[in-house]
Amino acid sequence: MEPMQKRVTYSATNTYETLNSLTPDTKNVWIVFHGMGYLSRFFIQYFSKLDPKENYIVAPQAPSKYYLKDEFKYVGASWLTKENTALETDNILEYADAVFKAEQIPSHPNLILFGFSQGVSIAARWMARRKIHCDSLVLYAGGIPNELKPSDFGFVDWQQTKVSIVYGNKDHYLTPERLQVEGQKIEKLFLGHAKIIHFEGGHEMKPELLTSLI
Repeated sequence: MEPMQKRVTYSATNTYETLNSLTPDTKNVWIVFHGMGYLSRFFIQYFSKLDPKENYIVAPQAPSKYYLKDEFKYVGASWLTKENTALETDNILEYADAVFKAEQIPSHPNLILFGFSQGVSIAARWMARRKIHCDSLVLYAGGIPNELKPSDFGFVDWQQTKVSIVYGNKDHYLTPERLQVEGQKIEKLFLGHAKIIHFEGGHEMKPELLTSLI
């Protein structure tokens, strides 16, 4: 007899990190989705050089954690794999919804959605599927999900929402073939409104670029 896969629904608890304080003086709220292998408490430090009075950072935590090396010392996390991707995506988006609700972000700051590497797929899916109105979308060194269509972003006024695509010119994950495919998706989804920013470097965060993305 073949094994049968079943499903069960249960409640779960997960953490997330914040940096600085959300006040009437806050100008920008960043929701930042880390890449594979990070923990949110380390990833959020890339944003520590931004003006703390003007920038409030929220870093959700990918739920699937694992040891990075054989010595079982360092822990990283992953958002998704090819296993049950649709189901896991639903779970992650519900978690992102819960973080967003818990933060009770007021309307006066700019809302910036930021995804790095694997976090690009989460930021893009969350914005598209939850119809998140943001002032800036930053997709940094990652692939845009193939299933997304222009109609998924039909609610967006591209005159009001800034889109930045950021990558290093020596990023070993972004081969010429991959760049061509991603370029086609960018043009199709964002209708020519995306700004392409490339820097000297590899698959890495460049904190000095962040102020230019606001």
